[in-house]
Amino acid sequence: MVDGLIGIKVGMTQVFAEDGTVVPVTVIRTGPCVVVQKKVREKDGYDAVQLGLVEFVRPGRVGKPRTGHFKKAGVPPCRVMREFACDEAEDALKVGDQILVGQVFQAKDKVDVIGTSKGKGFAGMVKRHNFGGGGASHGSMFHRAPGSIGASAFPSRVLPGMRAAGHMGSERVTAQNLSVVRIQDQENLLLVKGAVPGRNGGYVLVKKT
Repeated sequence: MVDGLIGIKVGMTQVFAEDGTVVPVTVIRTGPCVVVQKKVREKDGYDAVQLGLVEFVRPGRVGKPRTGHFKKAGVPPCRVMREFACDEAEDALKVGDQILVGQVFQAKDKVDVIGTSKGKGFAGMVKRHNFGGGGASHGSMFHRAPGSIGASAFPSRVLPGMRAAGHMGSERVTAQNLSVVRIQDQENLLLVKGAVPGRNGGYVLVKKT
């Protein structure tokens, strides 16, 4: 069986454990996913399956190359597709098969959730890199400026890797070792303990740790 699924972050809530403690969880609508393509070692050099998240996509939104890709697999169009590792001897999965969350994950499993962090736009050094800045008193003349960015005469350039203002967020982030608290098969929901990267409604990949 595959080691992960594609999901959509729904939001955060809290559930009660058996001992009465409150557990903060993130709700992820994980799947159902369909097998769009199988990669085999003899032909592609590695073993994997390409999964697509089942959700409504208007046919007009899909280009001709992808339309043929889905038609060949006999599956409806998918907006998001990702590859997941598959056992070399695994032959139970076939193109067109549907995979549900309960077939991959169980309660108390450890998972890694990969998503795109929230975009913060253009940010300065204080917000982006936690710079301390200058004094806030009157007459300081140095508050949130970057300060020196390198030597003058030599090497007469800004060295690579210097922390500066720029685009903040919108990066690939992985939350590791999260515990699966509960699975609701009827709604395809996966409840994991803690927070996961990204906004509500964003796509995430859930993989076994």
